[in-house]
Amino acid sequence: MNESPPSLSPAQLKVLHKLFPGEDLLIHPADTLAYSYDNSQRQSLPAAVLFPREEEQIQALLEHCNEWQLPLACRGRGTGTTGASIPPAGGLALSLERMQRILEIDPANRLARVQPGVTNHELQQAAAREGFFWPPDPTSAAVCTVGGNLACNAAGPRAVKYGTCRENTLGLHAVSGSGALLRTGVRTTKGVVGYDLTRLIVGSEGTLAIITEATLKLTPLPEARRTLQATYKDVHSAAAAVSAIMAQPVIPSALEFMDAQALAMVRSYSDPGIAEGAGALLMIELEENAVAIDAAAARLATVAGNEGCIDVAIASSQEQVQALWRTRKSLSPALRNVAPRKINEDVVVPVSHIPRLIDGLTRLADKHHITIVNFGHAGNGNIHVNLLIDPDDPAQMKAADACLDEVFDLVLGLGGTLSGEHGIGLVKREFVSREIDNPTLGLMRQIKDVFDPRNLLNPGKTLP
Repeated sequence: MNESPPSLSPAQLKVLHKLFPGEDLLIHPADTLAYSYDNSQRQSLPAAVLFPREEEQIQALLEHCNEWQLPLACRGRGTGTTGASIPPAGGLALSLERMQRILEIDPANRLARVQPGVTNHELQQAAAREGFFWPPDPTSAAVCTVGGNLACNAAGPRAVKYGTCRENTLGLHAVSGSGALLRTGVRTTKGVVGYDLTRLIVGSEGTLAIITEATLKLTPLPEARRTLQATYKDVHSAAAAVSAIMAQPVIPSALEFMDAQALAMVRSYSDPGIAEGAGALLMIELEENAVAIDAAAARLATVAGNEGCIDVAIASSQEQVQALWRTRKSLSPALRNVAPRKINEDVVVPVSHIPRLIDGLTRLADKHHITIVNFGHAGNGNIHVNLLIDPDDPAQMKAADACLDEVFDLVLGLGGTLSGEHGIGLVKREFVSREIDNPTLGLMRQIKDVFDPRNLLNPGKTLP
């Protein structure tokens, strides 16, 4: 056996080895290193990494952690960008990746029951075999876990029509910080008995309870899909189109936005076939029944073709669909080409305020001499603000901090919120008090105390 880090006593190690035998316990720093960071690029080495397979193991572990006053953080595949899954220094990392069973797909009642380590992609494949899907579809869907999606209420483009994790989760099994096994929610789409603890735990970033099982609401797969791409002379014209699209009865399943800076980045990386004069772009995806799809697409094309619109294209084949999406999919590699690091914030403003947000961000970019690229889910005002920086340039890093501070003030001044789907974690924690007043934060801290009286679950995250 490898020597244990000094924060774990031999007696504690003996208990952990019994509870997590064989390969389900890692204690050597060379092994635990991979679980010390996530996509936020922050890092903290845990004393041990544990891989539960059953919820009873988690319940027993929490009982011991309360006795030892030993903190822990749970994680899926580490795709989060806010540091929410970073383990407490000298504490435990609880990786749920081996709780990966799909327990039930129930087409008759349009639901699925899964363990938290099931990936979003695995769930989608299982549901699709029965003619259904689970609406949350974050960019990292191929590898991110359902538990991680629920922890930060990750959603993705489809949220504009189908809602987020909160709207698509019926119930949970979870273990509180005190070790209590909780059952929340229902198996039905209606139910008002007791407080809605399901929606409270979803999005709490593992600070209230550890999710061990989820009952999820499934949606029938659409019969037909159409993809549209609209280009505009400026962001104001594009934003006016977004407002008009969201005000009519045909709701798109995705409504994605790219500003002029994003289009310029893509042009520097590849030829997207976008007119040089384009100052903004909308990608519009529509899902309907086969009979209505063409009329619905034509209606959306008409609404999108407002004053300032340069062109609206409707794909009529899969090849054309891929060609239209090429611009959006070229953006991430283009950003990596331009700057060694990006700070990616997922702010949200009312849809009608998108032009004011982009104008404000342009002013901040000029003021702080930082390139800012904006894209995201325009249908619900969820814009991904990307500050492109060189981490080896101290002056630029200092400017980025000052710029980010003003970005958040801008967003809140427009009636927006600091995060739409990435969560708070460590990265945004100290900005939360700008959005939430002291009485409300006090109530949230009391709720945290009830669920986790010894502050063992993901301490130092989410609340300032």
